[in-house]
Amino acid sequence: MLPLVSVIVPMYNAAPYICEALESIVASSYRPIEVIVMDDGSRDDSLRVAQEFAKAHAEVRVLHQPNSGASAARNNAIRASRGEYILPVDADNRIHPLYIAEAEAVLESRPEVRVVACRAEFFGDRTGEWITPPFSKQLLARKNMIDTCAMYRRADFDKTRGYMTTCAAREDWDLWLSLFELGGEFVRLPDIRLYYRVRAGSKRVQDRALKRKLVDEINRRHPAYMQQYLGGRLHYHRSWSKFLNRFCSVRQVGEFGRWYEGEVIFARRNTLRLTDGVVVKQFATPNLLRGLWYGLFAKSKAQRSYQYALRLQGLTPAPVAYRELRVCGVLRESWYACLESECTHTFNELIGAPDFPQRSDILKSIGRFTATLHKQGILHGDYSGGNILFNDDGSRVEVIDLNRLRFCKHLSREQRLRNFERLNIDREALRTIAAAYALQMHEDAEYDAGYIIAHRWHKHVRQGITNL
Repeated sequence: MLPLVSVIVPMYNAAPYICEALESIVASSYRPIEVIVMDDGSRDDSLRVAQEFAKAHAEVRVLHQPNSGASAARNNAIRASRGEYILPVDADNRIHPLYIAEAEAVLESRPEVRVVACRAEFFGDRTGEWITPPFSKQLLARKNMIDTCAMYRRADFDKTRGYMTTCAAREDWDLWLSLFELGGEFVRLPDIRLYYRVRAGSKRVQDRALKRKLVDEINRRHPAYMQQYLGGRLHYHRSWSKFLNRFCSVRQVGEFGRWYEGEVIFARRNTLRLTDGVVVKQFATPNLLRGLWYGLFAKSKAQRSYQYALRLQGLTPAPVAYRELRVCGVLRESWYACLESECTHTFNELIGAPDFPQRSDILKSIGRFTATLHKQGILHGDYSGGNILFNDDGSRVEVIDLNRLRFCKHLSREQRLRNFERLNIDREALRTIAAAYALQMHEDAEYDAGYIIAHRWHKHVRQGITNL
């Protein structure tokens, strides 16, 4: 018996087209097949139309998910599939009756082949053959030349991260890169077996607006592939990437592993990702002048964070690695990786929360911790609520965002007390912190508390948010 092929059809607002697509699939000469339609929260009649079609065709199953995008729809449908081979088909396209049989025959007889595609023809708002350049892994690093409707092994898919969900553009390109990172060959069937509908609102047209975000995601997810075939990162001017990379340099200290993956846990000017117990901070791209300064004269924020963490020895999450990218000597990108902290709370959670469990003990611990920093001549240039971490009972305190640390041979009392100025919390909390701090420093607690309260950060005072 031939192996089962799972045909995956993500669907969103495709009521006028879905039956045409499904008719072409069930007309396939190949059996056995299963067809899994994943409705992605359609707002039109798509779900009902597909369900009516499925009633007359036992091979068709219709599933539903809240609107999450085509990538999530494909990933979830594949997870629900049982086939040895996977063929995605968009809900507004059609396939030739011989496509599945011919693609399956190649994969079955040639284990070195990773992906099988075919020639394609446009219909709808555009006609004629879709002309694609000859396949090469080097060219694949710069542009996608394989349509979503290509067949591959389910076992290979399970070795990847699936279709990219972080950017709703050319997510199939990302998957092909992941598959060819495993090695193997590509085959394009000699005949037209796919019919690709072009319409004004089609995803292919919308994807063009996401070019820069797509390039960023491809670089983040496939640095090794880009390094192998382009000599460095993919640039926004993609055709110039290999040339531009002759002027690029990458420096890395420590081992990131799959540093480019991970769930985004914070995204503003800088971005934090969490991967397998490692937090990776990607610093914002500096402007040209700052990039020149960091590239030629000063240490990058990533390098300083790594080296300072080594010096702090237990007062901050353990450092893992840092990485820098320079173009013509100008710093463009930098990353710092450290172990995920055991401290799950930030100082900000104490602000306006007098009933926070063990609040007084935690505040005292923060005071003692600050004294430990100052005794070692360490002054944090952004000693603020988001950069002080503590565990549930305050027995452990850590500091993060290290690139603005200063290491001094001597700190005056005023310098030390001014270091509390960004802790925007109530007066009694500051007194509690100051008392614990003064005890460690063998100083007068009343003086320290008075000085700290009087010298609030000018920005908080100006905005009237001193919380006193």
